Amino acid sequence: MDDDVTARSSRVPSGRLSRLGSFGKLAGGLAGGMVAEGARRIAAGERPRMGDLMLTPANATRVADQLSHLRGAAMKLGQMVSMDGGDFLPPELTAILARLRERAHHMPPKQLDAVLAAEWGKGWRGRFAHFQAHPVAAASIGQVHRARLPDGREVAVKVQYPGVRNSIDADVDNVATLLRVSGLLPKEIDVVPLLREAKRQLHEEADYRREGAMLARYGALVADLPDLIVPALVPEFTTDRVLAMTFVDGVAVETLVDAAQAVRDRAAGLLVDLVLRELFDWGVMQTDPNFANYRWQADPAHPDKGRLVLLDFGAARAVPGETADGYRRLLSAGLSGDKGAVTREAVAAGFLGQAAVDRHADAVDRMLDVILAELNRPAAFDFGDRAFVAGLREQGMAMAADRATWHVPPIETLFVQRKISGTALLATRLKARVDARAKIAAALAGDHRPVG
Repeated sequence: MDDDVTARSSRVPSGRLSRLGSFGKLAGGLAGGMVAEGARRIAAGERPRMGDLMLTPANATRVADQLSHLRGAAMKLGQMVSMDGGDFLPPELTAILARLRERAHHMPPKQLDAVLAAEWGKGWRGRFAHFQAHPVAAASIGQVHRARLPDGREVAVKVQYPGVRNSIDADVDNVATLLRVSGLLPKEIDVVPLLREAKRQLHEEADYRREGAMLARYGALVADLPDLIVPALVPEFTTDRVLAMTFVDGVAVETLVDAAQAVRDRAAGLLVDLVLRELFDWGVMQTDPNFANYRWQADPAHPDKGRLVLLDFGAARAVPGETADGYRRLLSAGLSGDKGAVTREAVAAGFLGQAAVDRHADAVDRMLDVILAELNRPAAFDFGDRAFVAGLREQGMAMAADRATWHVPPIETLFVQRKISGTALLATRLKARVDARAKIAAALAGDHRPVG
């Protein structure tokens, strides 16, 4: 969730026509921006390309602002693409989508009161000793308020935006169409096969009773792990559109960018441990790697220590045994340094299509050289060192340009990989150093104790 919710209140469009009108307004604004920018460049003696006209700062602002206003699936899909694409999206599109991770409007008080009255009854305020009207966080599907119960418990109450659940399917289709038609989404990236699964996940995330059950499940899983904290469900205040839990204090994990190296390394190490436990031990994974889903509790007595707070379990889903086994075989091959074995396991797990391996053998070979060299470093992996990414991007985009070899991995693999990629992205933001090889080796051996 986004903690920056100061003075950005706007009513959530909840009706089908009002949301459709917002997309129409956005499309018109983009077209107008293109005409204005084209005229300016022609007058200056330039011959602008269509892509240059679309990817202007003004149009980037239009896209981010309108999707932020719509919230729901419209904003969520933009965030998902930005997290999934990582270093392989054009910088212009990355900049636009990054804005969606950094902003979220919240409901005005009158709309909030109407939602809570519908869920809890008109006298709902009498059930609290205090209810903070201004949200402490706002995101794509709901906003969070801090409150205190008569028995003294501090709670966090997540309230879903009105109309979000009913608008998911149409919003996903509209955003995908908008990005395609506008040229903001590269033709090399095929999102069509993912739209059905994106809708399914978003419907699951909008089911707050389901999320409450996942919250309780994760609470049981981390009960004996002192380095991880999960809020406790408050079932008497949880409904289809409201999720209540105990309030757990902490700072946004991204604020650790200015912390000591040892603190950043510990936080990233716990994140890596978490992914490995989810994949190889628990059989369930929270697949949304949004940075705001993690907070940090410092230990004043030991500055280089601290605990990771886990939030938001709407995207938690079971990891099929065959998916975990595929990763196990692939990672084992990677630790062995055997390129041939890695290629075979990557194809077997669905990461690579056989056609791509056959037609782009040299490119695959060069990419594996880079990946295996990084994986098998003798020391801790420095996530802040991105020198190797440019080469991978060049080879990957060249392969993506060959449409005849396009290949969509199994859906469950995509969701797991999304969490892995997002975790790496957060570790990169922290410029952390983690002995990832040792952690992977320990997890494959069945030893899930933190390493390093």
